[in-house]
Amino acid sequence: MAETKTPVEITALEESFRRFAIHGDTRATGRDMNGKNWSKLCKDCGVIDGKSITLTDVDIVFSKVKNKTARTITYSQFKEALAELAGKRFKDKSSEDAAQEVYRMIEGKSPVISGVTKAVASPTVSRLTDTTKFTGSHKERFDETGRGKGKAGRVEMVDKSGYVSGYKHAGSYEKKTKAETNP
Repeated sequence: MAETKTPVEITALEESFRRFAIHGDTRATGRDMNGKNWSKLCKDCGVIDGKSITLTDVDIVFSKVKNKTARTITYSQFKEALAELAGKRFKDKSSEDAAQEVYRMIEGKSPVISGVTKAVASPTVSRLTDTTKFTGSHKERFDETGRGKGKAGRVEMVDKSGYVSGYKHAGSYEKKTKAETNP
């Protein structure tokens, strides 16, 4: 019965390995995993508990199982690393049972991306960024809706059109001269 169960667990585990391996890297193939994604997998799947396994332990195991010159680990090295962490995490179980326990924690999981960056809406920040309460030169940097005017709000823009400021008929000279020459 254990033999029929093993291939299913390997494929589910391998699927999770691939999801984490390609996370955050557009060029990743899913065949090997870098250290950053290995740490993320251990955090997101709950392998790191803060007591028996810490982030440092995870990094040490990664360095131990990878090839000396490589920056990534393959799927077989990944399983080897999990087996080593399983021994530390589940000390009271046999090495095979501990490995199965860690595999179950990872199977079917994907990288968690929701809630990574949260916008904090504190009353202090809201008050400081409320453009309706600005005064003086700062008030000039925003329009009626509260949107910034960009450079026009920061720098006094000089009209270099050649006409006196406030002249209503700017740009009408060419029209006037054409009308005089074509009567």
